Amino acid sequence: MEKKLNMKNVLPYLILLLMSFFSLSTYAQSNDEPEALGLPGDNLNLYAVLDVFQKSKTLEDFEKAINDEEGKINNLDLNNDTTIDYIQVVSEKKGEAYFVVLQVAVNSSEKQDVAVVEVTKDKKGQVLVQIIGDEELYGKDYIVEPTEVAKVSGTPNPGYKGEGTVIINNNTTNNYNSDSGSTINAWPLVVYMFSPLFIPWHSPWYWGYYPPYWRPWRPVFYHNYWGYHRHYYGNRYYHRTVIIRNPGHRVYYSNRRTTSVVVRNNRVNGSYRATYDGRTYRTPASPAVRPSTNRPSIRPTTRPTTRPANSNNTMSRPSTRPTDRLQSTSRPTTPNVRPSSPMTRPSAPASRPAARPATRTASGNMSNRGGRN
Repeated sequence: MEKKLNMKNVLPYLILLLMSFFSLSTYAQSNDEPEALGLPGDNLNLYAVLDVFQKSKTLEDFEKAINDEEGKINNLDLNNDTTIDYIQVVSEKKGEAYFVVLQVAVNSSEKQDVAVVEVTKDKKGQVLVQIIGDEELYGKDYIVEPTEVAKVSGTPNPGYKGEGTVIINNNTTNNYNSDSGSTINAWPLVVYMFSPLFIPWHSPWYWGYYPPYWRPWRPVFYHNYWGYHRHYYGNRYYHRTVIIRNPGHRVYYSNRRTTSVVVRNNRVNGSYRATYDGRTYRTPASPAVRPSTNRPSIRPTTRPTTRPANSNNTMSRPSTRPTDRLQSTSRPTTPNVRPSSPMTRPSAPASRPAARPATRTASGNMSNRGGRN
């Protein structure tokens, strides 16, 4: 009898325990489901790109790393030819600001900016880094930056060891033991970019001419690509924001932004939706906008000394709201280029010539980034 009573007492606890395990597993599964913007940028994870930027020593190394098939970072096929596009890196310096543009040659005459890494310094000498996705590929204000945790921790992420050194003016500078209070200032590329030795990098490769070590491969479906990068989402080293740290520098880049009509047409026509393999994904939540700290400076100078006799009479307050103003931007006219056919899988990849150009350009101006025939 005593054993039966004990079983009766234990049974409810067992049921509750099983239900708790089931609910936790269900939550973990739902929290681990892919999210998608529904835009071409879904196939280039900017969290991973910024992580590679943090580990790279030169912009040439950075370009090579994001185009490495083993790294599984680049899954872009903007011209819809069923093969991965090569991402070129173009940089420019303006005062104490650096712009590192990721760009794809869609064809022999058109290029499309994918994202830009903006590296600037504030008045205190603190380096600020943001990677901003192009609106055509990521929508408006898709920005990824290091978190405050990364700014104060000894090592921004587990993959970064900071073993190398950068020599500036015959002085050896350690990449990770920085006394500036911020590890961003000690990133190898940041140290190099703010040194007198830095020369803006302009990728020597272009449409039809790529590095001998690179061969295009077929893109994978989005659910597979997301699986490679799921550990980046919700991490404590990088986070999304909608706040542009340096609006003035942003305007400077926007006036030099390069877009492709082919990419726009493919997006509008839904050609890029083949990457989702007929599946529907939830949209990632946008980061919250910080409330404005500005308060109205105008206050009433006098207050009524007596209350109205009739308690039903109340003072009316005017309610005004600023009108929204949309800034219109001009878009290039459609050239006589036929958009590529929609992505078909698993057709054989198109071959591209791998000949190296006769000359390599060491630097270039971002304002003259037209395609080369």
